[in-house]
Amino acid sequence: MTQTLAIPSVVARPAPRRKRRRGSVLPFVGAGLLVVMAIFIIVVPFWPGFDPLGQDLASARLAPFSDPSHPLGTDAIGRDTLSRLAEGGRTTVLITMAVVAINMVIGVVLGLCAGYFGGWLDNAIALVSEVNLAMPVVLLLIALASITGPSAVLMVVVLGCTFWMGYARVARATALSLRSRDFVVAPQMLGAGPGWIIRTHVLPHVLPQMLILAVSDIGIVILVQAGLDYLGLGIQPPSPTWGGLILEGQKTLRIDPWQAILPGIAIFMVVVGTQFLSQRFTAEGAQPLRKVR
Repeated sequence: MTQTLAIPSVVARPAPRRKRRRGSVLPFVGAGLLVVMAIFIIVVPFWPGFDPLGQDLASARLAPFSDPSHPLGTDAIGRDTLSRLAEGGRTTVLITMAVVAINMVIGVVLGLCAGYFGGWLDNAIALVSEVNLAMPVVLLLIALASITGPSAVLMVVVLGCTFWMGYARVARATALSLRSRDFVVAPQMLGAGPGWIIRTHVLPHVLPQMLILAVSDIGIVILVQAGLDYLGLGIQPPSPTWGGLILEGQKTLRIDPWQAILPGIAIFMVVVGTQFLSQRFTAEGAQPLRKVR
């Protein structure tokens, strides 16, 4: 007597659908905010009657959108808020770009040297990095400003020499993982110098990660710079900056709050835009970084 075994049928299941990431829209929002602010800073200087320093006491404390010649109103001494906001944005962005560029150059150079050569040089750079991290930037700037006086050059130099540790760590990790690869060892055996090898074979792998850090640091540096201008340690009046405009608007906050709110909104848009945009760069740069390691 034969027995029949029942074989269960195998039903093919459909492949699961990939869920869309909720944060995929944020980079486009960030890019849009940055484009709006860039157009504002670039186009407003061509506005008729653009004068961030001109005073008109007869038109003092105008509310936003109450006068066509002053779309965003005027301050307590009749200076055009739109002009001052655009001029302050241009100054703030230029200083921020200079600070980020200095930080990136210092961090990349020190990080590549520490990761490629190692040994005592790596230990020395690590010690300098730890000392720099423990040093309060505001107190250092106050001490130097009390000696030389507050200025834009002093702020750029101090900020440019105190935020390079993140760049150095990423550059060191990448150089440390690449120095034993065949495409790095082979030129060494053929007599190539360390400088040529670092520029040709190591630096191209480091630059994408540095750009990601630079985009993220733009918002952070703008916040730090605005705070220093608010404390009176940065650019001095009458040159407008976003932090300085908030300080001036604080004096008339009850009767004219827009003088402090508008520069705060400008800072918020740039900071949020850079942070949202950096998420896309981070997602795109994460896979190549794992491959390198």
